[in-house]
Amino acid sequence: MLENLQEQPKDKILALMEMFRADPRAEKIDLGVGVYRNAQGVTPIMRAVKAAEKTLWETEETKAYTGLAGDPAFAEAMRGLVLGDAVEAGRVAAAATPGGTGAIRQGLELIRLASPGATIWLSAPTWPNHPSIIRYLGMPMREYRYFDAAARGVDFEGMMADLAQAKPGDVVLLHGCCHNPTGANLTLPQWQEVAALLEKTGATPFIDIAYQGFGDGLEEDAAGTRLIAARLPETIIAASCSKNFGIYRERTGILMAVAENAARKPVVQGNLAFLNRQNFSFPPDHGARLVTMILNDAALRADWQAELEEMRLGMLRIREALAAELRRLSGSDRFGFIAQHRGMFSLIGASPEQVELMREKHGIYMVGDSRINIAGLTEAAVPKLAAAIIDAGV
Repeated sequence: MLENLQEQPKDKILALMEMFRADPRAEKIDLGVGVYRNAQGVTPIMRAVKAAEKTLWETEETKAYTGLAGDPAFAEAMRGLVLGDAVEAGRVAAAATPGGTGAIRQGLELIRLASPGATIWLSAPTWPNHPSIIRYLGMPMREYRYFDAAARGVDFEGMMADLAQAKPGDVVLLHGCCHNPTGANLTLPQWQEVAALLEKTGATPFIDIAYQGFGDGLEEDAAGTRLIAARLPETIIAASCSKNFGIYRERTGILMAVAENAARKPVVQGNLAFLNRQNFSFPPDHGARLVTMILNDAALRADWQAELEEMRLGMLRIREALAAELRRLSGSDRFGFIAQHRGMFSLIGASPEQVELMREKHGIYMVGDSRINIAGLTEAAVPKLAAAIIDAGV
């Protein structure tokens, strides 16, 4: 049987990680994998997480399973963090998942149960795992224009023209904030126009919010998601705690489905539990419990938010420093978009050949589409990266 298996294509980011590890150069720079690093190049454990883990170690009395959908307290804490008071709690069904990727997968499975012929509309470009999972599930998908490569910003006119073709039962996958891979984000007035268009077409929004707090702030980054959920009868939301709580390896995520009314919630909740059972049964709890403790403790939450804000502002300083150095070296402001984008990523506009040149000549590792992880860059490394970009002729 196993001899019939075919080799699968390698994940480009994981392959890049392997190449980086094998490179002996001391001053190499990893801008590929989407992991936050501090000024020392370390992915730290946040202070509030450390404190919560200590308390949990001292007080936890069992490692028995949670429910199929995870701890209800985690779902309630995350509903508050992501949705605030945008919708009534009685309309929100939720299930814990292994990370944001698990939430995306379970969300697509839910869509397939509810609307087997649904077309999934994806931004061009999007996170590569989105189309990969959709193809694996055998679901139809289409792209909508999103990024204007020349202007290095959102092609909103093209986006709206494409999404006008969506039909009732279709699903539009939106990035809640900090668009991956471009870093170019919708403004709140644009979110309002998207909501109006979704109302008109009858398509259902599926929001992937993986970087809340990394863009313009916790509340600001959730504004688009809240607007959509408040205005549309149904919304599906996949949220990740990997980045904003720094608990990548704990695989902590949640899938939320906002039903049209409270009467529909029990059926939706039952389907979420059913899907968890078919996939992994009970979701992991350690990271979810830490998040719940932090969000429900005033002191821990305040410290977490303060550290998260330090991380966000640090990324903004890196963006501004890189844009300024590139302006100095190039004599132009053509890289000004780097300071304007938000979140961990930006597409710098290099060709695959230029990306390869920067890797071979300068030890700069980025994805082939020229996505750079701003959070993987230290201030000390900014001049080296800027010089490599200019040297490559970007």
